[in-house]
Amino acid sequence: MNGYQHLFIPGPTNVPEKVRQAMNIPMEDMRAPDFPEFVNGLLTDLKKAYRMKGGRIFVFPSSGTGAWESAISNTLNHGDRVLMSRFGQFSLLWVDMAERLGLEVELCEVEWGKGVPLEAYREALAADTEHKIKAVFATQNETATGVTSDIEGVRRVLDETGHPALLFVDGVSSIASIEFEMDKWGVDLAVSGSQKGFMLPAGLGILGVSDKALEVNRQQNAGMHRCYFSFEDMIKLNDTGYFPYTPATQLLRGLRVSLDMLLEAGMETVWQRHAFHAEGVRKAVAAWDGCELVARGPDWASDTVSAIYTPEGVDARDVISGAYNRYQTSLGTGLNKLMGKAFRIGHLGSLNPVMLCGAISAAEMALRDAGARIEPGSGVAAAQEHYRGAGA
Repeated sequence: MNGYQHLFIPGPTNVPEKVRQAMNIPMEDMRAPDFPEFVNGLLTDLKKAYRMKGGRIFVFPSSGTGAWESAISNTLNHGDRVLMSRFGQFSLLWVDMAERLGLEVELCEVEWGKGVPLEAYREALAADTEHKIKAVFATQNETATGVTSDIEGVRRVLDETGHPALLFVDGVSSIASIEFEMDKWGVDLAVSGSQKGFMLPAGLGILGVSDKALEVNRQQNAGMHRCYFSFEDMIKLNDTGYFPYTPATQLLRGLRVSLDMLLEAGMETVWQRHAFHAEGVRKAVAAWDGCELVARGPDWASDTVSAIYTPEGVDARDVISGAYNRYQTSLGTGLNKLMGKAFRIGHLGSLNPVMLCGAISAAEMALRDAGARIEPGSGVAAAQEHYRGAGA
């Protein structure tokens, strides 16, 4: 095998070389007297990426799922009612966690290919005159279906109905990639992970917490039984520049460099770059006969991952295995009900147009090998014409 295995799944994403080098260091003393200066700067700059001035950022040595659990267990109690929607594998898993942790879930089922149903949320919140709903959950970017939801719209619904519920956002495949405004949108708890837009290996669960959510936690000593994911323990040690347990120091060193890259470019520029890259992939899909996005319209289409239905009679699993075995390219699989029906191209993190043209080419060849009747080069040509335009 020659060259590299090409990675175009929607996470883990490609790690830039200077980020990788920043992690290739000897083990260090996480209790050293100069470690707090490093930690304080890191937490401050994470708030810039989240677009927040108040509140706190917590960084756990976990996946994003750990940050989900921390958000719930520190602000809600067993039996609390929450409003959620399910429209893909990851929103499904969030609902599953909420139920397993003892929350009473008021659930909006949504067609896979669409996202958070604002009008259904409006109806549920307006009807909840006793404010029994303690939190509203919204998955900003459903990684399984390539669908992005309107978080600003969820905040608008909360405000217009005068509802005091906390706003939880799953931003694992959106934060540091597409527009996210923690303060401006009134988000109370926002979860991300290191392996997506932050361009690192998996292993850090990152949680943004608003002042409102912190006050809920303080006033009630709120939440469920917890230990590892406790806000209180994190606050106590973070205030000294340390962590309540051994931190993933090498990942933190890499995070320092990835944050420098993001903030030097400017978050608006990062968002624009992802939109530009995504549009090239969408134009390729539109050029493939019989293929279409899982997202049910341009308003839903994600700028970090495209989930793509294969033509009738073509098993998406054959496309994925063909791309991997013949063309050394990893594409994302279809999850749950999309298994065998769709594959995914991740276009987030450290990418450029030529890399994406390679991914599109590999997918196109694998589609033809699996029996798709598409014109050779059609998707690549469509993407090329887009990427030749201004904005790269």
